[in-house]
Amino acid sequence: GDIVLLAKPVTLTEGDRVTLTTDVPVATDGTSKPEKLLYAVSLPPVHGQIEHINYPGVPISSYRQLDVVAQKVFYVHDNSHGAGKESLR
Repeated sequence: GDIVLLAKPVTLTEGDRVTLTTDVPVATDGTSKPEKLLYAVSLPPVHGQIEHINYPGVPISSYRQLDVVAQKVFYVHDNSHGAGKESLR
């Protein structure tokens, strides 16, 4: 039943991208198969997008923990001026 999600802030400048690693989001749900956890982007970022390394330039709405472990998912800042803080949900 219980799901635990730990997240750490990341600082980016305009146009930067950051690979999501298990240091940024990592979740466990008490099962023995955390790599099968599915993340769903319920509120897309305002000043960028989440992308999969196999589909650059295409925003994705979900990804698996296995993709995070393999460093295949990243956030790309869209060069918005004065973007301020952004969070992923």
